[in-house]
Amino acid sequence: MSKTESKTASMNLHEDRYFDSDTATRTAARAIYDEVRSLPLICPHGHVDPQILATNEPFPEPTGLLITPDHYIFRMLYSQGIPMDKLGIPSVDGRAIETDPRCIWQLFAENYFLFRATPTGAWLDYELSDLFGVREKLNADSGMRIYDRIAEKLATSEFRPRALFDRFNIEVLTTTDKASDSLEHHAAIQESSWTGVVNPCFRPDAVFRIARTEWVAEIAALEVVHGSDITSYKDFVNALEKRREFFIRMGATSTDHAVVDPFTARLSDMQANRLFQRALSGEATVADQRRFEAHMLMESARMSSNDGMVMQLHPGSFRDHNESVSASYGADKGGDIPVVTEYTRNLQALLNAYGNNPDFTLVVFTLDESTYTRELAPLAGHYPSLKLGPPWWFNDSIEGMTRFRRSVTETAGIYNTVGFNDDTRAFCSIPARHDLARRVDANWLGGLVARHVIDLSDAREMARALAYDLVKKAYKLNSAPAQKGAGACAPS
Repeated sequence: MSKTESKTASMNLHEDRYFDSDTATRTAARAIYDEVRSLPLICPHGHVDPQILATNEPFPEPTGLLITPDHYIFRMLYSQGIPMDKLGIPSVDGRAIETDPRCIWQLFAENYFLFRATPTGAWLDYELSDLFGVREKLNADSGMRIYDRIAEKLATSEFRPRALFDRFNIEVLTTTDKASDSLEHHAAIQESSWTGVVNPCFRPDAVFRIARTEWVAEIAALEVVHGSDITSYKDFVNALEKRREFFIRMGATSTDHAVVDPFTARLSDMQANRLFQRALSGEATVADQRRFEAHMLMESARMSSNDGMVMQLHPGSFRDHNESVSASYGADKGGDIPVVTEYTRNLQALLNAYGNNPDFTLVVFTLDESTYTRELAPLAGHYPSLKLGPPWWFNDSIEGMTRFRRSVTETAGIYNTVGFNDDTRAFCSIPARHDLARRVDANWLGGLVARHVIDLSDAREMARALAYDLVKKAYKLNSAPAQKGAGACAPS
């Protein structure tokens, strides 16, 4: 393609994108996808800031909306030698960075080719075309024209957060919130006249990590919302139980836990309190934290068995691997790398204690694809309480989602999985992520139809389950919405 052709290239998303070139598979995939393409979006796990929906203020200009908050984007650009400073990423030491959003966008546009054949590219193409009506490829020549088009759209009432929530056909959106969060933004949403359903999710990770320097401050924040001092392990457990009750009143149906290693083991109350006291005195070690986290996963499972909240477990990410980047720009700046993860032995204590309990649901995710067939599918294919979360993070891709279905279905079936999670903080990418997942699942099912493993009527039922039914059932999202005026700041 010549340089002139590149400048004028149009962007047309093919209706059969991501479907197999085999005619029989593609024909079946089309029919299956048509059954689910318009179903409402169920978003049971994600990181959208509830404040944007509480205030319903206009989104910032295109760079602030699509580039600088998205580590999927700037990690790729950084890998090609583009400095974080030029992307407008704030530095820890406050040194000068690029602040002109148009300059940052132009740099992004010049390097947009880097995202070809990646899920990020697929999501962004969908956003540009379907959401913002862009009809030319993003590149160095078109960058400013596209920037101005998006900026113009963002200035209209149709592109306010709540209007987009409704346009996206989101039935329920779940955020991720610390144990000490007041949930004031959720309360504001519930007390407004808007009918959108935005649920919190209870994530107590920060108060489990007793060896971290910020742990004491996290406990202090928990004391504030709990309304009482926390000076012992018994106080700590009581505070967590009360906070869970508060989250449930505010609409929460799930908890979330991120660990490097999904190790679970029970401590006695005396042992747990000893570790807690070491943490209060600033003496807790990394080994202490590993034991404490393992015990608190057991306690979290116990609490979920009692209060019915679905427990999610996200292990296996080596956070902030690039120490230079994290030192200069802070945590969560694209330097997270998957590690080998073991589940069979690590989860045995928890599953033996609660895995047969009909009132308990554990949704397990992984970044280690080698565990799909060897461990996770057999575990989910046996324990009634265990369900498999969808491909996550690095595996949330066209080939990654296909590998997941092929690896786990023959052992666990699809009904021991929980459909799809978009798991994003990039609000505008939500429909793109769901559409990609529905197309990939339709293509996988179309292949089964073409090979006469299942018939088309079975495939249609399975596609609906994967897109809508399974996630609602697994996350208990058929219950009534949170009570209006449950109160965000009152001690729980």
